[in-house]
Amino acid sequence: MEGWDPNTKSTLTQIPLLSTKAGPRDGAAWTQRLKEEYKALIAYTQMNKSNDNDWFRISAANPEGTRWTGKCWYVHNLLKYEFDLQFDIPVTYPATAPELELPQLDGKTQKMYRGGKICLTVHFKPLWAKNWFGIAHALCLGLAPWLAAEIPILVDSGMIKHKDDVSGSSES
Repeated sequence: MEGWDPNTKSTLTQIPLLSTKAGPRDGAAWTQRLKEEYKALIAYTQMNKSNDNDWFRISAANPEGTRWTGKCWYVHNLLKYEFDLQFDIPVTYPATAPELELPQLDGKTQKMYRGGKICLTVHFKPLWAKNWFGIAHALCLGLAPWLAAEIPILVDSGMIKHKDDVSGSSES
């Protein structure tokens, strides 16, 4: 955590680390890992809400907990931009981080792979490899900074428009 800003350090230290090293193929151990994932997500969500920084909703989309879906949003110039969020837990999880997808933004930025998978390789993957991170950590250290860096650029360049933006209105 050396070199991180105090806000990031504070946030990260409040998200519980996960102790069960198990993936989707590990039966009962995976069930235990999912319980830890939910605890960490609940802690992170509660912390965000108490800091007036609520910015995502996710839940497991299947009973096995291998597919997750939800919404994330970013406020830019006092306007809320909301996006679908989805990802699959890789079979090699937790050794491999999930690839977070924002399908609505597919093809709108170079910092994204096909299918709307956000680029996390350079900064995030080394952190993931060294720590006992989970889904909440991927959102905190991966998706949150990506949204903060990319959404203002996409809005300012006209690549994405606010849902209430009325195109074609005449200017005086």
